[in-house]
Amino acid sequence: MRKILVIGIGTGNPEHMTVQAINALNRADVIFIPTKGAQKSDLAEIRREIVGRYSTRPGQRSIEFSLPKRNAADPSYVRGVDDWHAAISAIYSRLFAEELQADGTGAFLVWGDPMLYDSTIRILERVRLAGDIAFEIEVFPGITSIQALCATHRIPLNLVGKPVEITTGRRLVETFPARSESAIVMLDGEQAFAKIDDPEAEIFWGAYLGTPDEIAISGRLKDVADEILRKRAEARARHGWIMDIYLMRKGADFDDE
Repeated sequence: MRKILVIGIGTGNPEHMTVQAINALNRADVIFIPTKGAQKSDLAEIRREIVGRYSTRPGQRSIEFSLPKRNAADPSYVRGVDDWHAAISAIYSRLFAEELQADGTGAFLVWGDPMLYDSTIRILERVRLAGDIAFEIEVFPGITSIQALCATHRIPLNLVGKPVEITTGRRLVETFPARSESAIVMLDGEQAFAKIDDPEAEIFWGAYLGTPDEIAISGRLKDVADEILRKRAEARARHGWIMDIYLMRKGADFDDE
């Protein structure tokens, strides 16, 4: 039976690769590398660099394929994502049928960690349940953008004795700071932090974490929000894309005793 390996590769630094991830990479007959157009060529190039640096398997092949874009104009976010996943699953099914032998092993190199705000596992399960191609899935964790963010800012993720919420920009204003005093925010295309009006709120922001282009800004939100907005816009214009994450925090250790 075919095997599909889902390998977390970290946030852009090839040295984020764990020994387990490198060993998994070298089990694969085929590495599937998605491309997202010229503007996001850096993402594919880092995957190529990882394969070039760590692959020692004779005869291993890399297959590049074009990844469709989600229709951001769809008024229903959930329906838009579902349609997008359906299109990707059709591509995966075709790739497995055409590029993998019945007992072959393929691998996807997934940015960050495959279990954290990434849909590769979800889409693969969709393909598997369709029943056209039989395969097993193995998953290998990677360095998350959350870990990279906290390491860059040299901070612990949580305040002592307090929870942390992981959310998206679309939902930040619903929960911070009323429900969650610490919130990791991912997938924020609208810079939701700029809508938070709380003089005590802090932000720890980072973009392109783990890469030579890394940017990190922290401080009271009211003092640094404009700087983040400006530098984020400049970086996105320069690269054609941006991958950022931030921690919103209010309060301090032991302030509830």
